[in-house]
Amino acid sequence: MLGESHSLANDFPEYQAIIAKLIASDAEFAKEVKKYDALDKEIRVLELNGAPIEDDAMHQLKHDRAEMKDALYQRLTQAQ
Repeated sequence: MLGESHSLANDFPEYQAIIAKLIASDAEFAKEVKKYDALDKEIRVLELNGAPIEDDAMHQLKHDRAEMKDALYQRLTQAQ
């Protein structure tokens, strides 16, 4: 769905406690989450504005978001 938030807390509600713990205790994780959230917001804004960029550029942004989410998810599962 266009404009849908893909924040970690939204996509992985079962990990909310671990997300909060890692953000508070791991500066690198917190930095990566901040970058991920900024990219997710950029994509949502573009989608809601009719994606005023080239399709290839939008696909690249979404690809980058997916790779970042995968890396963050790996950290979440390791922290369990």
